[in-house]
Amino acid sequence: MKPGPHRYAGEGKNRSRWIVFAVLIILMVIYVSPFLIQVMNSFKTGTEASQAGMSLPTTWTTAAYQTLFRYSDYPRWFMNSVIVTVFVTFGRVMFNSMAGYALAKLNFYGRKVLFALVVGVMSVPAVVLLIPKFLVIRQLGMYNTYFGLIIPLLVDAGGIFIMKNFFESIPTAIEEAARIDGAGTFRTFWSVVMPMARPALVTIIILSFQGSWNELSHFIVASNSPALVNLTKGVAGLVSGGLGSGNQYPLKLAAATLMTIPVAILFFVFQRRIMNTSGGALKE
Repeated sequence: MKPGPHRYAGEGKNRSRWIVFAVLIILMVIYVSPFLIQVMNSFKTGTEASQAGMSLPTTWTTAAYQTLFRYSDYPRWFMNSVIVTVFVTFGRVMFNSMAGYALAKLNFYGRKVLFALVVGVMSVPAVVLLIPKFLVIRQLGMYNTYFGLIIPLLVDAGGIFIMKNFFESIPTAIEEAARIDGAGTFRTFWSVVMPMARPALVTIIILSFQGSWNELSHFIVASNSPALVNLTKGVAGLVSGGLGSGNQYPLKLAAATLMTIPVAILFFVFQRRIMNTSGGALKE
């Protein structure tokens, strides 16, 4: 008895599925390998890391981590990064949401022009704005202060763009029902629309946290005080030989490993919520 067409179709689907799994596994190995190599070499001696960078440590040692905390200001760098990142993330969630809602749902004069400006800002390379940003920060008296580190990062054009597009997908009938019940514009935004925007908000939280945590160029032009050095500037100093001569691969990789952990934790915590949708919010 010859196998039917359904059997061949099932075998074809299984074969395609295994091919997809194999490709994904290969991509995962390629993506994760640099991080694993980084972690392994952070537990080696300098000589072993230079001579056998691709292998497991023959003798595991935490000397690089001990040197990092004893002879550098890593705890201060870490705390500065935490302070800036928390305020910037909170600010971007609030201000990007309000700006995105206004551009998506409120009718006012010049709305299209403002959105065109937002899109225009997204197309400008960040490095072009460094010198004007430095001059403005100095002119406002915010140089070498936390205000100079935080305030210029509180809003970003990409976040506004994301929130606007998401708010436009929310049915207008939901807001109309809230207004019939007596809710004003801000009450509708805060109590009705914002809870529905969790997928977009999670996206903004992840992008804002990662962006401000890994930011370097802005902190270079906003401060030169050792008390305000953050992780990116501190680790960059280590890479350029801030704690002595030699390659010091384990020390640099230990600093980079510790710096990576908070962003990885945040992503794994929120990765499922970022895929949620707002479907079912409107009942006919």
